[in-house]
Amino acid sequence: MTMSNRERIRTGLDELKVGLLPFIEREFTAKLGVNWTQDLAARTSSLRRQGDSIHWDVQAVLRSMTTTWQEVFRFVLGPVERSYVGELIEVRNNWAHEQPFTSEDVYRALDTMQRLLQAVTAGTQADAIAQLKTDLQRQVFDEQARNKVRYQLTLEGMPQTGPKPWREVMLPHRDVASGTYMQAEFAADLAQVHKGEGSDEYRDPREFYRRTYITSGLQDLLVGALQRLTGQGSDPVVELQTNFGGGKTHSMLALYHLFSGVQTTSLDGIEPVLHAAGVNVAPSAQRAVLVGTARSPGDITHKPDGTAVHTLWGELAWQLGKAEGYAMVADDDRQGDEPGFGQAGGPVAAL
Repeated sequence: MTMSNRERIRTGLDELKVGLLPFIEREFTAKLGVNWTQDLAARTSSLRRQGDSIHWDVQAVLRSMTTTWQEVFRFVLGPVERSYVGELIEVRNNWAHEQPFTSEDVYRALDTMQRLLQAVTAGTQADAIAQLKTDLQRQVFDEQARNKVRYQLTLEGMPQTGPKPWREVMLPHRDVASGTYMQAEFAADLAQVHKGEGSDEYRDPREFYRRTYITSGLQDLLVGALQRLTGQGSDPVVELQTNFGGGKTHSMLALYHLFSGVQTTSLDGIEPVLHAAGVNVAPSAQRAVLVGTARSPGDITHKPDGTAVHTLWGELAWQLGKAEGYAMVADDDRQGDEPGFGQAGGPVAAL
């Protein structure tokens, strides 16, 4: 069912509130103390309290951020994010007063919501906003295509002749043609692959390498990793610097799958890499994946073995050594402190 522009704004504001609330409550507690609800209610007359708690709607969330920006949020967010908050207050007010929204207005508002959510690492809600943007773009494109056909029929009573439409010359992927396109299926997502999700072209090591052309830069990265993990030197830390869309995630996926434990020689195009590194097979390695936008700072992750992980440090320890590895940093993780790691057994490939 097609959503109206106002429905998209409302849905986006709901996701924004859910994504921002854990972040602002954590910051209020850290900067204003445990009695921050009374302090905040005294500062902001528009907030409604329910006993000792605050009734949070999206207006209350955004207003509380602007009211306490200098004391609380300027330490963790910048002036760009403050402008996002101000812009979204206006969006919410226009929606509440039933102002009309064009498709351009909606896309701008959703994009600002997504950027603010990404700034506070509310990945789940940012992804939901991204899907709203994609659906909006598809609807606008379909409407433009229908209008063009109507215009041509009005001029001559039948579609104009000329070059064939590109859809007839180059057949779109079946998901695009059927309208079931999902952005996640066409964009590499390291966190999704690590969870065993996503399409085979990214999730399956053999299919990934079958579809990947190993450039000289990618070969240098893989060779360096092989040499490092086989004790031949090379850099312990690699910083990938490319333009947006330049292949950083694809490169990390190539590393991830190279040390996945599958038979190395079954990966297409990998033999020249092994030869250049002076090895016959990729060594076994403990892989750890930390994607900042895939985990909110306030989340507690419950692992299959019952371990409750509170911080990125705890997540890293659990990925490398499961319950035994987590036990090395358990106290620090529960208190939110940065731990000191001991010597972990075996080579480590952290992405």
